[in-house]
Amino acid sequence: MKRRDFLKLSAAAALTGMAAACGAAPSASASFAPAASSAASTPASSAASSAAASSGAGTGRTLVACYSATGHTAAVAGYIADATGADLFLLQPVDPYTDEELDYNDSGSRVSQEHADPSLQTVELEAVTPEGWADYDTVFVGCPIWWGRAGWPVNGFVTGNDFSGKRVIPFCTSASSGLGSSAENLAQLAGSGDWQEGMRFSASASESDVAEWLAGLAL
Repeated sequence: MKRRDFLKLSAAAALTGMAAACGAAPSASASFAPAASSAASTPASSAASSAAASSGAGTGRTLVACYSATGHTAAVAGYIADATGADLFLLQPVDPYTDEELDYNDSGSRVSQEHADPSLQTVELEAVTPEGWADYDTVFVGCPIWWGRAGWPVNGFVTGNDFSGKRVIPFCTSASSGLGSSAENLAQLAGSGDWQEGMRFSASASESDVAEWLAGLAL
């Protein structure tokens, strides 16, 4: 799936009420990794696979999985996929958030109630594991920052998969909040995998911002 379609899908599933969440980006090509019940996912580019293989890492396939509330995280995910030849996997809640439910200024909104009561933070996803999960050596995990922490809709993906033998690179987007302990918290939730230091991007992050970060990761 081309990145413009990925972002359209993200925009349809995501909404625009939360300043600290994640917007559309220019279109570009990238493959989309469907759920296990869907058709087989498109492998990463041969160049990316060759580079990973030369470093001794399995098949060299890379996945970018993200939950995007308003599209900003999806934009960064698309930039990463374009630069690395990765597959994209959009995490979509079974019960999507509406604009009103994402209004963090309303103490009665869904997201505010979930923030106040951690027992409400289990968000069922339409799909948790992409096709060919075992073949991915590197997994980028993205989400918005909510109240100074990783947005909890991503938790189902993190706890629902075995990251053993995988290099995991978290990234987040926010309007103002920093990364804080978000990356460490996700690593603890996962309980497996080689989790790297995470990166926080602003809601207006550009493709060059992402490229600069990726250049320092020695992928």
